[in-house]
Amino acid sequence: MNREFWNGKKVLITGHTGFKGSWLSAWLQMLGADVVGYALPPHTEPSMFRDANIAEGMTSIESDVRDSDRLNDVVAKHQPEIIIHMAAQALVRKSYADPVTTYTTNIIGTMNVLEAVRRNPSVRVVVLITSDKCYENLEWVWGYRENDRMGGHDPYSSSKGCAELLISAYRDSYFNEQNYPQHGVAVASTRAGNVVGGGDWSEDRLVPDTIKAIQSGKPVLIRRPGAIRPWQFVLEPLRGYLELAERLWESGPEYTGAWNFGPDIEEIKPVSWLVERLTTLWEGNASWEVDSGPHPHEDHFLKLDCTKSKSLLDWHPRLSIETIMDWIVEWYQSSARNADMRDLTENQIRRYENLCEEKI
Repeated sequence: MNREFWNGKKVLITGHTGFKGSWLSAWLQMLGADVVGYALPPHTEPSMFRDANIAEGMTSIESDVRDSDRLNDVVAKHQPEIIIHMAAQALVRKSYADPVTTYTTNIIGTMNVLEAVRRNPSVRVVVLITSDKCYENLEWVWGYRENDRMGGHDPYSSSKGCAELLISAYRDSYFNEQNYPQHGVAVASTRAGNVVGGGDWSEDRLVPDTIKAIQSGKPVLIRRPGAIRPWQFVLEPLRGYLELAERLWESGPEYTGAWNFGPDIEEIKPVSWLVERLTTLWEGNASWEVDSGPHPHEDHFLKLDCTKSKSLLDWHPRLSIETIMDWIVEWYQSSARNADMRDLTENQIRRYENLCEEKI
């Protein structure tokens, strides 16, 4: 990643008040970017956005990505050069309870971003974040590649598959790489899932549910201890998004399309391993047990093939799963002590940057 590239760049992030959006906003501020955020207020209490004072050093606008007129007005006013679209309804179980919000946010919201790009010539690069769950999950042991079929059993996964089809149609129709000299916009989508790290307080996610149970002194209830997911530290895919944006800026047509970002195969672990590791590192009386109640369908096995990102972007994960767990516990324990969470967050970003500078 080229740190100098981001100094002074005008960047709009949708979904900046969320978990990943907060980390990305903090990182871009450290890189010297002129950051504008567009999102609903934080949906959790506590929230990383508030506790780490992410709004300091950026323009934070609270609004709904489904409001096309408002979004277009913001883009027209602030004239971003790069848009990173992260706003989403990102929870599988919530999508069962509220499919309408899930579909309208994840599909119509994405369309509104692309429409704002069509109307405003300042934008040169668009990176749209979807999910690894956009693929039709066949429960096989191979990693899904960028040209595999879209699908989704649950409304959330389905909405992300639909968003990918929408992005592809807009790219082919309005931002075709063959016509790049005329429109000058490079559009890419990214697929990364099971992102973990300090600052996530969402319901029905493994790490925050585990931390909340530990802090309350109750056993951690686990729905599917044998489920296997491509866990990765939050800064890993964010670095992928930033490196991809740099390439789109420099050589647009060569890097449009879809990109996977996920961990190496040896770092993929079942749910039970993560919970055991977190409860052990916390050094309390933490324990876990299986939640035997009825639950909606969730995929059992999911893995990404990241050959494209590794080969063409030279992007490689840097943190082992053991180190990831150490950094997560460090963040949440610091939060419990009322430490300066902006300082802690920036410290972890600097440590990660230093690791990325080492040759592999």
